[in-house]
Amino acid sequence: MISNDSSNNVDMMLQNPKKALIRMSVPLIVSLLITSFYNLIDAAWVSGLGADALSGVGFFTPVFMILVGFGNGLGSGAAFALSKYLGEENKQKADNASVHSIILDVIVSLVLTVILLASLNPILNAMGAGQTIGYATDYGIIILLGSVFIILSNALYGIFRGEGDTTRPMYAMIASAILNMILDPIFIYTFNFGVKGAAIATIISSIFVILILLYWFYAKKDTYLKPNFNNFKFKRDISKDIVKVGIPASIQLLNNAFFAAVFSALLTFVGSTDSVAVYSTGWRIVTIGTTPLLAIGTALISVIAANYGAKNYKNIQIVHRYSMKVSIVIAFAVAILTNVFASDIASIFTSSPGSARIASELTSFLAWIVIYYPTMAVGVNSTYVFQGIGKGITSMFQTIMRETGFTIFFAVLLGVYMGYGVWGAWMGIVLGEVVSNNITMIWADWKIKKLMDIND
Repeated sequence: MISNDSSNNVDMMLQNPKKALIRMSVPLIVSLLITSFYNLIDAAWVSGLGADALSGVGFFTPVFMILVGFGNGLGSGAAFALSKYLGEENKQKADNASVHSIILDVIVSLVLTVILLASLNPILNAMGAGQTIGYATDYGIIILLGSVFIILSNALYGIFRGEGDTTRPMYAMIASAILNMILDPIFIYTFNFGVKGAAIATIISSIFVILILLYWFYAKKDTYLKPNFNNFKFKRDISKDIVKVGIPASIQLLNNAFFAAVFSALLTFVGSTDSVAVYSTGWRIVTIGTTPLLAIGTALISVIAANYGAKNYKNIQIVHRYSMKVSIVIAFAVAILTNVFASDIASIFTSSPGSARIASELTSFLAWIVIYYPTMAVGVNSTYVFQGIGKGITSMFQTIMRETGFTIFFAVLLGVYMGYGVWGAWMGIVLGEVVSNNITMIWADWKIKKLMDIND
């Protein structure tokens, strides 16, 4: 086993997976919370422009999720491949794989930019953006022109996670978030750019975080993994390892964007564009509430991949079950707090005269949606088990089953056919999550036991 000081994180993933999970999860929780908070601050500043502006940004949210999805997905692919090679004690291959990851990120981001710019208006019209399409387009074009920075910044985090380091990405995210918070009011109101200003602030912040990460890689040169282009050698098996988890992970997050688009259209049908504003704003709050669960699941990928590479399957079972126990406790606490303070949280985003009309509906959304949080605690960790063992397509199928399958089915059933309208659509999310998350948990437990049987 690698024993120098800079490999302590790798050693811990193999020797004490529970401790490694917590050590990696805490900075990830902080990082993702910071990101979610500055997304909420974006919404809060934009809400001052009125409900139509907020809805316009909300209609672009599914497209934005595509960009973030590919960044996070490719980052997950990199984390899997790098952790697996380190578990196999092949540091040279891991270094080479980190360069593969960066090159793949840039290529994918450039292709996506061209495709999404060409199809932006048809997508927004298909979702029913209507009178808010001007806001959506103003915001969206700027974001898409800077999409390479959004994807690359998210994907570079995967290299750090691959070596078990989640602390320095946390520092970079905090710095980026602070910058975004400062720039938002300046570009939106001082320069009078409106929703365009919020987009510009986001792109500048993404560039800033990339510069920080590249400084650690190429100027300070104190990371364990060395993404050195001088030593790059194309290897098909490395690309395959990154892609077999990264692309399915991106597609499953792309499916989340598809769900958001379909769900926005459904809300417009059973409600109004105000319901879309409620959903896009409320989902930002849901994202904050469920961030600890996603952070634990994200950390789990690297811990499981390292032990998978080392063929230590018992540790995979131990850390999977431990991750679910910790997540369930957190999920119950967050659900109770959100339910109790739903109206207070909603008031933050409905203080202006233009958005005050959605206050009641937003409060109702927050009070009901939290029902599924405890089941998400087991579902997320179980889905990420499959990414950690290189079964990206299985993980993708589980997400599609949850979102496009069960959730949309129940939302249409309750919201349209049973006539419960917008509330029925909310409860469709809850029922879909509860059913699919439990299926995924049973599936993951079975897969791990199968690995252990083979090893015996």
